[in-house]
Amino acid sequence: MNKPLRRVAIFCGLLVLALLVRVNWVQFVEGDQLKNDTNNRRVAIERYSTPRGNIIVDGKAITGSTTTDSGDFKYKRTYKNGKMWAPVTGYASQAFDANQLEKLNDGILTGTDDRLFFSRTVDMFTGSKQKGGNVVTTLDAKAQKAAFEGLGNQKGAVAAINPETGAILALASTPSYDPSTFAGMSNKDAEAYNGLLKKNNPDEPMLNRALRQTYPPGSTFKVVTASAALENGLYTDVDAKTDSPVPYTLPDTAGLPLKNEGSIQCENVSLREALRLSCNTVFGKVSADLGNKKMKAEAEKFGFNNSKIDTPVRAAESIFPTDNRPQNAMAGIGQASNRATPLQMAMVASAVANGGKLMRPYMVDQLVAPNLNVVQQHTPQEMSRPLSPENAQKIQSIMETVVKSGTGTNAQIPNVTVGGKTGTAQHGENNKDNPYAWFISYAKTDKGTPVAVAVVIEGSDTLRDDIAGGKLAAPIAKRVMEAVLEGEK
Repeated sequence: MNKPLRRVAIFCGLLVLALLVRVNWVQFVEGDQLKNDTNNRRVAIERYSTPRGNIIVDGKAITGSTTTDSGDFKYKRTYKNGKMWAPVTGYASQAFDANQLEKLNDGILTGTDDRLFFSRTVDMFTGSKQKGGNVVTTLDAKAQKAAFEGLGNQKGAVAAINPETGAILALASTPSYDPSTFAGMSNKDAEAYNGLLKKNNPDEPMLNRALRQTYPPGSTFKVVTASAALENGLYTDVDAKTDSPVPYTLPDTAGLPLKNEGSIQCENVSLREALRLSCNTVFGKVSADLGNKKMKAEAEKFGFNNSKIDTPVRAAESIFPTDNRPQNAMAGIGQASNRATPLQMAMVASAVANGGKLMRPYMVDQLVAPNLNVVQQHTPQEMSRPLSPENAQKIQSIMETVVKSGTGTNAQIPNVTVGGKTGTAQHGENNKDNPYAWFISYAKTDKGTPVAVAVVIEGSDTLRDDIAGGKLAAPIAKRVMEAVLEGEK
């Protein structure tokens, strides 16, 4: 070969080599990036070319798919009782992508997940269309219905957990929305979606209040403060007198008193009586006596200050603050900068009910292939030990007194042991807005403790003087607990 031809051959060889390098770079290095690029319409076309797999509750699908005339997309998502289940499922939309379980498990639901390789291979050889797998949840349909209907037209949320496993049984948020209304690509879908956005709808129906909204927990946090008192040895007997003067002046203030509600008698009362009556002075002083470091450490054992609580949908971080002495005293009664999600407060009740052991909350039990083979099975995991078994029994005892003869009597269930704590948290500057109504509880029978619940009412048409956790939130918690107990029979 003469010299010019050799040069041309070498040049052509380099071009082929460059082409091979580029093809492999695109395929193996940039592949995932291109696949997930929002501008890559092929991904969306593939996603909606076949019916999605379903999200399952109690063995039944709460989702579906239907054919559509939206151009390139053959199918769109449908939802059964979408408003009730939206806090669980999230949405899958041809125009607006997806979120929550729909987004996190998109590969399983569309059939593109690598764990479905065998199923896809079989489909390829048999000529069958690719099918999506199913997401099997831990939710209890009756408990979810009780929570959603209990909230009604009130703005609020409910979270219910199985204390023994961490399985989420109910996750309700109101006002809610129907994901079916914007599952397609039409102008009508766009109008429905835009009408739900915060800038256009101050009620924020797309906000998952059970997982993603934090509130001052109010007096429900006194359960954590009582736990801190026992765990740190400040008190050992829940029926012994405490060192709790009335009036009680917040530390490092010029005579600023911490007040109790109404005319309840709280001076030097026991932890049992203080929780039964919901004495601010007792628990504010307990928090001050323990100090911020010990209070914060105990709160964190219950799940506060943890930004990675994934159910698998990530919950907003609940906060027990690093604060000065007077603010720490207020945080001990669930005020100041203390913030918690309903899920977090259900975790508090759950840990107490489960003998001091907190299980990690989760709502997906199985991921199932189209051929019904289980590709992932969740195993319950211990998260922490906020209480010793002995101290957990003491906290259970005083929470049960709250329901027997205290502020939580509206949660009583015949022939069932119920422990609970009410809460009414200040809202707005100088408490000018209607306060939040809270209730946390658990129910136990001789078979075990199948449910712990947290309810918060953010807004209500009820008169301000009637807003209290015992009046508004406890009856909803009772309905949820009864629904779970009915399923246990």
